[in-house]
Amino acid sequence: MKILSLTFHSVQEIITVWENYLQQEFSEMIDNLLDVEKYILSEVESEMIQEGKNYNLLLVFENEEYRQQFLESELVNLEERIVQKFGNQVMLFCTFLNPKKSRLI
Repeated sequence: MKILSLTFHSVQEIITVWENYLQQEFSEMIDNLLDVEKYILSEVESEMIQEGKNYNLLLVFENEEYRQQFLESELVNLEERIVQKFGNQVMLFCTFLNPKKSRLI
């Protein structure tokens, strides 16, 4: 099992538009990802964020190959769509998680 954490930071001015996008278009795109076993789309609560808001997409893959394929194709497509629609008002941070022990799956 390999996991990829995608954190999206939205500036305060577009949070409502971004949340609508997440619920409609983005959720549909995520549901159609072929190599993703499971996922969790979350709003991030943090006292450390003073401007804007963070959201996280946690993607679970069966193996490293599927995660790598996602990075090379699907992630590129997702990024392009977000940049096209939101420009630099939504930033994406990608983190690789390689579980050592888990009771989730």
